[in-house]
Amino acid sequence: MATSCLTLDQKQTLYRDGYVVVKGAIAPDLVEAARRRIREAKQGEFIGGTEEMTNLINASSVTPILNEAMGKFDPPSLCQVGILKRRDPGDYFNNLGYRDRDFPYYGAESHMDGLCTIGVPQELQQGTPEEIYYRYIASGPKGDLGRSPDVMGHNFVPLFEDPEMTLGMGSFTAFVFACLSDQTEPGCGQTALIKGAHHATEQFFRWQRDQNNHLGPEGPGWPRLDHNAPNRCGLVYLPEMIREQFIDETSESTPDGRKWPRPTQILMEPGDACITLFNIPHSGTRNEHGKESRKNIIFRIRNKSRQPNHVANGVSDHPDRGQRGEWLEYEPGNDPWERSKHALCNIWEEWEGMQEVVAAGQAKAQAAR
Repeated sequence: MATSCLTLDQKQTLYRDGYVVVKGAIAPDLVEAARRRIREAKQGEFIGGTEEMTNLINASSVTPILNEAMGKFDPPSLCQVGILKRRDPGDYFNNLGYRDRDFPYYGAESHMDGLCTIGVPQELQQGTPEEIYYRYIASGPKGDLGRSPDVMGHNFVPLFEDPEMTLGMGSFTAFVFACLSDQTEPGCGQTALIKGAHHATEQFFRWQRDQNNHLGPEGPGWPRLDHNAPNRCGLVYLPEMIREQFIDETSESTPDGRKWPRPTQILMEPGDACITLFNIPHSGTRNEHGKESRKNIIFRIRNKSRQPNHVANGVSDHPDRGQRGEWLEYEPGNDPWERSKHALCNIWEEWEGMQEVVAAGQAKAQAAR
């Protein structure tokens, strides 16, 4: 049964793991309306701005739950309609530069959001690392602009958020994955998360800040490209300092012997909602065993306090810039890049209803050291 707030146990789970699944958060009539709208969509039609989709947040218990746990936010006007048809492993190079069929965990490419993604080359790259880098960023939708914050990915995320190129990723406050299909067994295309990794990413950003205040890819400890990947031009979706913390004897490997963190498959059924921290490494997975297409409707929510005079539309993972990288106007004294750097390094500040749980969790962690 839907509720209007998280229980203490749920908040403790959210703090510890970085996510919580709220069973039945979305009423059956809202689920059916959204599924019907998907069925009726014309080929190529974008339905992420339709009421049937946005009502999964705006007319469900997810809104009061987030208002209490996180704070006020702009009602989403857009969302990502995440539909994955059933398919077998493929032979193409994934974003990490490995063959899809060679990648473990149903092809999970664990990453944080807000990263520029230009389509990776589908052939082995030749030349020096510098040549490969500049050829790669020139292959984006805007063409060859050199190393510039105006370079956009095919996901329309900028290469850098700020003019000085010191912030290599966008950010928000919370993810909501609204489930519309049966994902109660692994291999049905569900979202996979690296449980607890939000703590590690926060510490990593603090380390980057203390080095030279360059955060994200191309900051300390985070090269943008992996030239050791099979295609010599894979994206570094997670810095090695974070990856190595989540590798153990159970971790599966690619054919080159490299081990990869094992993500947790988030098992849900229609009407469930998974609420996560924005910085938790996550990925969609391959729908190998599903009886229908996987349907997760994805919302990116930002606490209104970050930028009270700007509207976050619910889909953008880089709301300090326009949806397609446009430069926005800010009032004097408002440095959006420094505010977002602060948020990356202080992930719980925007969770207004979580402060007691966070304080207790941090005290417990400190005592255990």
